[in-house]
Amino acid sequence: MSCRIAFVLFPGFQQLDLAGPMAVFEVARLELPASYTWRLVASQGPAVRSSAGVHWPVQALPRQLGSVDLVMVIGGDGVDAACRDARLIGWLQRASRSGARMASICSGSLVLAAAGLLDERMATTHWSRSRQFATDFPAVRLRPDRIYVREPAARRGAQPLPEVWTSAGMTAGIDLCLALLAHDHGEALAREAARQLVVERRRPGGQSQFSPLLDLQRPEGRFGALLDQVRSRLRDDHSVDALAARACMSPRHFARCFRAETGATPAQAIERLRVEAARTALQSGQPSVQRIAEDCGFGNTERMRRSFQRLLGRPPGAFRQAVEPAVST
Repeated sequence: MSCRIAFVLFPGFQQLDLAGPMAVFEVARLELPASYTWRLVASQGPAVRSSAGVHWPVQALPRQLGSVDLVMVIGGDGVDAACRDARLIGWLQRASRSGARMASICSGSLVLAAAGLLDERMATTHWSRSRQFATDFPAVRLRPDRIYVREPAARRGAQPLPEVWTSAGMTAGIDLCLALLAHDHGEALAREAARQLVVERRRPGGQSQFSPLLDLQRPEGRFGALLDQVRSRLRDDHSVDALAARACMSPRHFARCFRAETGATPAQAIERLRVEAARTALQSGQPSVQRIAEDCGFGNTERMRRSFQRLLGRPPGAFRQAVEPAVST
């Protein structure tokens, strides 16, 4: 049976957030005609203006919720107003209770969170919205270092919880939809769709927004000076207790404030700083992997390897091999 998708738009949505996922399902339908159908819906019509100024025709939010199998909320600059759209929020809540799977692209996860559909569940969002997300929706288990997150269907007491997929930046929506396609129809179809779109089936980077998240160090940030110290002394002890002492705060208060400010736990931030420094060292051609592991605070190469796999999806050696040889002139 075809999976019936409702792409949810709002004024100021990002066109790439829609076009990328739609292209995945379009290619899937060429290979397997009965796989997916879709429509564009919004709380107000008959057209919705994208952030680029192009108007897209839409249908009204479906009254018959049994006609929708997958709800996918698109992201974009207009997401804050969408979070305050009572008609849209109520419809998402009803769609969730009807058993439809829920998904979001990029900052669209904020709309799902505003509807209460991500409470006590893991989710991700675009890196530029991580701090806002962590502050506005503390009940969500935010994973800002992930390209996409899938939360399987579950139960909370007597309440059924739908399957929920959330993705990070714009092109990460393609990664999410390829994974969803593999989940629905198998890896072979997902690989074929990726081949047709000329994208990688499994992107090696753990998160395309990985480096921008290091703007945790910005001078105007509350913990900018502290993280500058960390980056200059990666070999030191950077446990929560040690960091809290330097910030003149209790460990519990520090951890809570740090996550609210940065969208990441202290441990996640320190690991990212170390991985980024190690990746730079590898790509610059430094010869000793063991020395890099020690200088960046990992202690040994095995710990560094595990962090690289977790955050970047590849071992340290892959970055050394990727360095282009010098060209003589």
